[in-house]
Amino acid sequence: MHPKGAVAAGLMLACSLSAGAAEFKVNDDVTLNAGLGLRASYSRRDFGAPDGNSKSNDFSVESARLYLGGSYAKMFKATLNTERGGDDKVRLLDGIAQFEPMAEFNVWIGRMLPPSDRANLYGPYYAVPWSFPGVVSNYPSIFAGRDNGLTVWGRPLAGKLVYALGAFEGHNKVLGLSGQSDKMLYSGRVAYNVWDPEPAPAYYTGGWYGGTKDILTVGLAGQSQKDGVGSAAAPGKLSMWSVDLLAEKKLGAGVPTFEAALYKYSLGAPDCGSGEPGAPACLAGENVGGQVDGKATLLGGAWLIPQTIGWGQFQPFLRWQRFKRTLSSTTAKEVDLGVNYLIRGPNARLTFQYSKLRDDRVPAPRDDVGQLVLGAQFQF
Repeated sequence: MHPKGAVAAGLMLACSLSAGAAEFKVNDDVTLNAGLGLRASYSRRDFGAPDGNSKSNDFSVESARLYLGGSYAKMFKATLNTERGGDDKVRLLDGIAQFEPMAEFNVWIGRMLPPSDRANLYGPYYAVPWSFPGVVSNYPSIFAGRDNGLTVWGRPLAGKLVYALGAFEGHNKVLGLSGQSDKMLYSGRVAYNVWDPEPAPAYYTGGWYGGTKDILTVGLAGQSQKDGVGSAAAPGKLSMWSVDLLAEKKLGAGVPTFEAALYKYSLGAPDCGSGEPGAPACLAGENVGGQVDGKATLLGGAWLIPQTIGWGQFQPFLRWQRFKRTLSSTTAKEVDLGVNYLIRGPNARLTFQYSKLRDDRVPAPRDDVGQLVLGAQFQF
């Protein structure tokens, strides 16, 4: 498959719906499919060595995923994906029972990505840079951006409009923290495709599509949970809003990609473990702590060079992130600069990336940290 054409197939694989995954036809009504994904890297980080002063030299299997899915009568489906992370533990990534009668109306229940910002819906495998933009995208989750709940979604107007509305377990549901009252988290996203509909499945997104479509999409997302942050004695409402844009168009000189996003995080109380003034300590449990009141901005761009060199194509990129915290009046900024070598789109990719992170909360000289990453990503 050509690198550009592999982008859409790779995105489908994330939902275990991929034409690129192995598909087995059990009978006329039942199909099963399977795939796997792997991200491995070498990194060298300032102050990252065990002595706390030297540069680190680390090899890591950052992610290893198994994708499983099936369908019955083309409308009753199930997705089961697992993730083995850096701690060598295998965990449930996605476990979704899916009722999909039509493009305009579908219902999912189980563990999944809640409707949220573009970055959270494309994850590390489909971002242009190697790393997930975690400086700006800070949605609460049980694991890897996921939560347990229900989502209703659809793609009316021939896929030009994409909506998703959900109700989820939510944040800080531990005795002694704000969520002990067991309020649900509600989330929603609506996106409009001005040019071609994005080829990503369901309500998911991509960070780029390699020129397979002309993309100009604007999305609005939000999440809200009463008693979603803070302690049981001083709970607060968690509210998060974001607006994002993706533009990409195939030109004779290549494929430019531009991404932008704005975020607003509003907390009625300091969240546990956040490091902000007045933040309580976190207690043991899942989906606990770390939310921060503030505003964030993301800007990114890339250029896919049209010439094939060797097995693939080069794609230089640049991304800038900033998070301005409200209570501590401090700022975190990160710049990522690098180049992808795309052999089969996101399914076979090599990346060189240099990142610079500056955080006002950290004493000098560790407030300014550089990191070099060489990464390899493969999906089948």
